[in-house]
Amino acid sequence: MHGTDATGSARSGTAPWWRDAVIYQIYIRSFADGNGDGMGDIAGIRSRLPYLRDLGVDALWITPWYPSPQADAGYDVADFRDIDPRFGTLAEAEALIAEAHEHGLRVIPDIVPNHVSDQHVWFRAALAAGPGSPERERFVFRPGRGPDGAEPPNNWRSAFGGSAWTRAADPDGSPGEWYLHLFAPEQPDLNWENPEVHAEFQSVLRFWFDRDVDGFRIDVAHGLVKDADLPDLLDDTSAYPAGAHPHQDRDAVHEIYRAWRRVADEYPGDRKFVAEAHTPTPDRLANYVRSDRLHTAFNFDFLRCPWDADAFREVIDTTTSYLEEVGAPATWVLSNHDVIRHPSRYGRSLQEWPYGGRFSAETPLDLELGLRRARAAALLMLALPGGAYVYQGEELGLWEVEDLPDEVLQDPIWERSGRTERGRDGCRVPLPWSGTAPPFGFSPDGSGAEPWLPQPEEWKEYTARAQDGRPESVLGLYRTALRLRREHPALGEGELEWSEADEGALSFTRAPGFGCVANLSNRPCPLPRGRVLLASGPLEEDRLPPDTAVWLAL
Repeated sequence: MHGTDATGSARSGTAPWWRDAVIYQIYIRSFADGNGDGMGDIAGIRSRLPYLRDLGVDALWITPWYPSPQADAGYDVADFRDIDPRFGTLAEAEALIAEAHEHGLRVIPDIVPNHVSDQHVWFRAALAAGPGSPERERFVFRPGRGPDGAEPPNNWRSAFGGSAWTRAADPDGSPGEWYLHLFAPEQPDLNWENPEVHAEFQSVLRFWFDRDVDGFRIDVAHGLVKDADLPDLLDDTSAYPAGAHPHQDRDAVHEIYRAWRRVADEYPGDRKFVAEAHTPTPDRLANYVRSDRLHTAFNFDFLRCPWDADAFREVIDTTTSYLEEVGAPATWVLSNHDVIRHPSRYGRSLQEWPYGGRFSAETPLDLELGLRRARAAALLMLALPGGAYVYQGEELGLWEVEDLPDEVLQDPIWERSGRTERGRDGCRVPLPWSGTAPPFGFSPDGSGAEPWLPQPEEWKEYTARAQDGRPESVLGLYRTALRLRREHPALGEGELEWSEADEGALSFTRAPGFGCVANLSNRPCPLPRGRVLLASGPLEEDRLPPDTAVWLAL
């Protein structure tokens, strides 16, 4: 049975746990190495469950742990019903789920329905069977353009750079049809017009629900359905009417999620989906979380928001208003495995940036400023109505590792961009747990293993051990904030009321008796009356310093 602390419903007594849960993202290869090979694994997660319980989170989202050639860090799945030997065994995964539940933690694996690995049995069968075969109907194969079919079927581009099409060889070895891959060539897109694809994924959901997982994070949830005509993309994709983009956020995708919701509802205990859905407008995002579809969706507008009070307030108001209309809670997030860590974003003057985009290395970083703002952002996020996500290491104050040597980079973006974009490896560096030198306790003592990405020496001050027992540390701040969030009746789901505040500051109250003020300006602002519950940094009498947030009992 789940511990009562993990239900997330202590405040309301009846609300499903996921409506205000704090969910911790585990990037499995970088969280903790249990077997001493320099890469994180299930054994490592199991060894750190007490840490996660004591941190105060409600659930764990674990990035793909399935068998995979790892062309895109496991998001190229070869078999959805097993565990990659690098990470452990299916029996170990089942043990992890059971142990997490004993600690009051829920478990949410990743599912990747847009594409599979080119080593998946289905794709190998499609290549062997040739054009026109039922095996190829599970994917998007098309003849090429031009007199000899040597040009891709359309102008679509891969998210990782280059064409979204690769030409396959026919069974006799001659150049043949092209297949679609909106990501790496090793990640062929599935054809969701095919009933076999629908049946397969509903079966996969049941396979894991039968093993007592508590839900799924859905990768590229907006991208499954493509325009059957596969038209060329317009140069200005913003010109498409809602739902008319050829391969993003098409209305037909919601039929898939209605069916998935019916599967989840067959199981007891409020199973939950969270969508990685990129949509052009907030009302389009709300479509994914209507009552007959998915439960929650990531709020990337909040993650992308520059350090500006007006911008944050607009995102908060827009998000909550659209989601309230469909009865769904907000989910707030500051960082994940695809974006530059937020202390490194907030420590720069340039903050307008595309999701997944990188800052220029020429933009100077003020890390002290970035960390001060990151602490304030944590209190702002955790005071908002709804749920929140914590990306592993943000509770330690980790920043982006921007000086990784070229030869260690593994993100496919690096090669696909002609080595012009460094990719996402800088936010994926293995965590520092203890000690004063790499691998900082990431691997077992004496294993001699080098972490799969090198850790900066400066992290010795930011290990979990170095911060343990220090209330003023980033880890101390997160532990206290998560404890207060669980205990205070005003926090979690509910209403928010804005208060008057100086220009550049945000101030709101939540009933009963809670206030939050975040000063995003460059000068002190007045501090309302109230007993200080928690502050992100030192306070000055009745003034709130710049880049600081405070929680108050009113």
